[in-house]
Amino acid sequence: MDTFAQHFWTGCSEGELRFQRCSDCHRAQFFPRSYCLNCSSDQVEWRASKGSGTIYSITRVERAPTDEFRALAPYSIALVDLHEGVRVMSHADSTLKIGDQAHVAFFIHNNRSLPRFEPL
Repeated sequence: MDTFAQHFWTGCSEGELRFQRCSDCHRAQFFPRSYCLNCSSDQVEWRASKGSGTIYSITRVERAPTDEFRALAPYSIALVDLHEGVRVMSHADSTLKIGDQAHVAFFIHNNRSLPRFEPL
């Protein structure tokens, strides 16, 4: 696992949803990278999200893509617009709908802490 992804997963294990923000242009970004997608600066910092946002899209996964997730199926995956200005993909409570406000919680699956958004 690369160093950038490791910061994200360490945050999850500590109950913290992390994203990056550029120190030069102040744009937030997610998926972790070594540079800013907006201005190409290498001055990106990790930040902890407050963990709340709006459901942009949600889908129900009936057939897991890997054996690792087969035990969870069916489950929901959502795109969530965090209040910090970045969109993340995460597990989600099956009752959530597009436009709902949600907050992140974490659950353990296969010895890894995974984020899951739940209704406010």
